[in-house]
Amino acid sequence: MSRPLADTVRPNSFDDMVGQEKLVGKNGILRRMVESGRITNMIFFGPPGTGKTTAANIVAEASGMTLRRLNATTAGLDDVRRVIDETSTLLGSGGILLYLDEIQYFNKKQQQSLLEYIEDGRITLIASTTENPYFSVYNAIISRSAVFEFTAVSPSDIKRALIRAFERLNTDNVTLEPDALELMSQLGAGDVRRALGILESAYSLAAYSSYDMPDSIAESDSELNNGRKITRELVDSLTPKVLGSFDRAGDVHYDLLSCLQKSIRGSDPDAAVFYTAKLLGGGDLLSVCRRLQVIAYEDIGLAYPLAGVVVRACVESARELGLPEARLPLAEAAVLLATAPKSNSAHDAINAAAADIAAGKGQTVPTHLRSPKFVGYKYPHDYPNHWVKQQYLPDDLVGAHYYEYGPNKTEQASKQYWEKIKEEPKP
Repeated sequence: MSRPLADTVRPNSFDDMVGQEKLVGKNGILRRMVESGRITNMIFFGPPGTGKTTAANIVAEASGMTLRRLNATTAGLDDVRRVIDETSTLLGSGGILLYLDEIQYFNKKQQQSLLEYIEDGRITLIASTTENPYFSVYNAIISRSAVFEFTAVSPSDIKRALIRAFERLNTDNVTLEPDALELMSQLGAGDVRRALGILESAYSLAAYSSYDMPDSIAESDSELNNGRKITRELVDSLTPKVLGSFDRAGDVHYDLLSCLQKSIRGSDPDAAVFYTAKLLGGGDLLSVCRRLQVIAYEDIGLAYPLAGVVVRACVESARELGLPEARLPLAEAAVLLATAPKSNSAHDAINAAAADIAAGKGQTVPTHLRSPKFVGYKYPHDYPNHWVKQQYLPDDLVGAHYYEYGPNKTEQASKQYWEKIKEEPKP
């Protein structure tokens, strides 16, 4: 059985990887960690085809440890125990590096079985997942691991990978037209493996050109196989309809997420449902779930504080149901957010505070707020209306104002309440 192109051209060094510059570039944090010889437990998370497995292979090669691989979609507790048993053998004397792919499919007990061994160093774990590890990985494993996020690879970086793969693949004098290369880099939608799969299929068809085909086939496919060329038309013919409409322009996926948020921010439930359906039609459940939760806090915020709770419940239902049924709770969440009152007051407040922190302000907090004795601190519950005037911000930020009450009913009610509570008592 021939190996897939993505496997045969897999990079063997960080220099050959595309994308993930912050992790594996010249000054990338993961690269520096490996080059320093400090191989610790790691969790790689991010979309498919972004280099998680490749990076794990490179780390394993640099570690000098015995490498064992498990895929949580097919492995069980017995497989884990076999790896654990090796730690007491000659093979495990230098340490075992376990690469556990799709760790989110291991249940809590399976993940817990590794704890003792990664704790004392007999096993060094590199786990990969396409889901947020803070939701899908046991907390005790996260606390013992360095977490690295892999992001979608840009079309320009995917193009580099395609050119390199084509040069290695091209033994049949096939021509790769620029438009076809551009389209493949876009259709990858951030996934190098997907783009390489399209290239592999297109190359096979182009190499089997009209010069080699029986006349009956050549006549019907002459436009797709014009003189051993990979054309845009050929690539387009290999693209599933849902993928073609979803990722046809490279960054369209992210544009759709932006359209979803702007439609909800603009209080248009029809557009909100449309973009939710379009994203789900592309099979992207996770991004929709994430973005709806962001919107609940960024755009609805304190105007309807329960929005975050309701959307979270809808998201959990959607993830449990899976597609296609997941569209129902997510549609409910989208309509709820679109028709809810809006406020970005908390969003603006945290950004303003973060700007002061980035500017180096507020380094020393007030003495009366520090533990253990809190000398001079006034306990608000000992005072009328559970409030007393005192300084909370650092000295250099006294008087700084970050939060502005929004003009909605909920925040205005809070404003009126606190204005009344904080009134200076009349003599």
